This record gives sequence, C-alpha cells and structure tokens, in this order.
Amino acid sequence: MHKENEISKLTEIMSKFIGLVSYRLPDDVESKLKELREEEIGEMAKIIYKTMDENQKLAYEMKRPSCQDTGVLQFFIKCGEHFPLMGQLNTILREATYKSTMETPLRHNSVETFDEYNTKKNIGTGTPSIFWEIEPDSDGVEIYTYMAGGGCSLPGVATVLMPGEGYEAIVKFVLDRMTSYGLNACPPLLVGVGVGTSVETAAMNSKLALMRQVDSKNENANAAKLEQLLEDGINAIGLGPQGLKGLKSVMGVNVVNTARHPSTIGVAVNTGCWSHRRGLIIFDKDLNYNMPMHKGEVL
Repeated sequence: MHKENEISKLTEIMSKFIGLVSYRLPDDVESKLKELREEEIGEMAKIIYKTMDENQKLAYEMKRPSCQDTGVLQFFIKCGEHFPLMGQLNTILREATYKSTMETPLRHNSVETFDEYNTKKNIGTGTPSIFWEIEPDSDGVEIYTYMAGGGCSLPGVATVLMPGEGYEAIVKFVLDRMTSYGLNACPPLLVGVGVGTSVETAAMNSKLALMRQVDSKNENANAAKLEQLLEDGINAIGLGPQGLKGLKSVMGVNVVNTARHPSTIGVAVNTGCWSHRRGLIIFDKDLNYNMPMHKGEVL
C-alpha cells in the first residue's frame, strides 16, 4: 500500500472512531453506570440514571453525540518506533478531528485565545491536544482518544505540596476540590489523581489516570489504598447522580504516580463526567485495528 493510501485509510478510521467515542460509552463505563443504577434507592437518583440510560440508547440509535459538549479532542499515544506512519501521525489526527467534526458532527470547540474566534474545525493552535510516548522495538500504535469536556475534565487543578504536609495533604486537596467543584462536573465521576514532582507531571498523570479502566487498581499497594480511601470519602459526600444526592458520587478513583523530588509532592485532580467519552484503538503496522474498550463495534 502506498503511503498516501495508508494516510487516507488511517485518517478515515480515526475519524469514524472519534465519532463512535462521541455516542457510545466505553464498556467499563456502561457496566459501572448499570451497577450504580441498580444500587441506588432514592427515587430522584433512579429517575436520573434511567434518563442517562435512555440518553445513551438514543445517541447510539441516532449516531449522534450523547452530550452536546463534545469537548476538546485529546490523544494519548504510545507509538512504536517502527510504526510506518509515525512521522505523519500528528497531521493525521488533526485531519481526522476535522473530518469527524464535519461528519459526526461535533460541536465547534476550538477558540483561538486572545483573537476570540472559533475556527469551526475543532483544530487550532495546539488543538487537538496530542501527547506522545515512544515504545522501542514495536511497529504498532495505541491511541487513547478522549473528549475533554468544558464542565468536567478541562477545569482540572494542580499544586505542589511541601513534603512536611505529607500524603494526608493529597487527601485534603482532592476532597476540597470535590466538595467545591464536584457538584458541577456531572457526577457520578471518574476521578483522576496524579502525583508527581511538579504541577505539569502531576497534571499529566491525572489525565492518564482517566484513561485507566474504571475498576482498575494501582499496582502499588499504598497507592491502591489511597484510591479506595478517596473513593469512600468522596462517596460519603453524597453528591449522587447529577449532584442531586444519592448513595454514590463516583464511578471510581484512579491514581497515577511517578517519582518526585525530595522537597515536593505535586498533585493534580481531573474528573471525567458520567458520560466519560474515551476509547482506545490499537493498530498494527498494516493498520488492522482493535478497540478493547468498545468490543463488538466495527468502524
């Protein structure tokens, strides 16, 4: 296959995949929402979960985005050093974003800062956001695709704590954020907590935490304990679906951590709303693909 044809093929597949992510929730989110719906005892909470379920069924039937805010597209890439279209991937993803914007369609969410005009393409200076990791001795690519909405994930927050504050300060930081902002982020939430050495590393970790499966656990026993403690604490707040009270406030809490400087503890929080529109697509060198978070779907 000539490179031009490969570029065209990958652009078409990614455009369709973006559209799929906009109207079909990933398997783990669908499963968790069903579980929370069945646990709920409050009448209002039951009605809200039923409405969410009906919303998703209609979105899938009509092949239209399940939420009017289709967010800013964010791509988290793990690319093999031998993947044949590695050099063209940024351009392909930008073109796929534009193509899906026109064909799905997606709301126009790229406004040029200071110039104050909407590009009406969902592409602009620095958008979509594309983050890279290079994998040695591989010829495939993994692409997490995320619709970061203006009401949930985009208003993340990060800070650097002094080491004397300890890990208890991470808990306080997260709970302060949930009590002041969680109500507005369309719960039940997937809460991504990043811990690192600075605001930028912590912020990236918190976004990567949102890519993890809802019921996954951190491999580090202490971090996994923190995940459970935070989940229990946020649930105890009683936000409930759409912030109108209920048994559970979150789908889960995921912590991603990296090493830190001895004098700092960077921490960040990002949230995914109940309509947590993210997906993973994996390509081999011949552009055969699979979608582990959307089993049974074909593009």
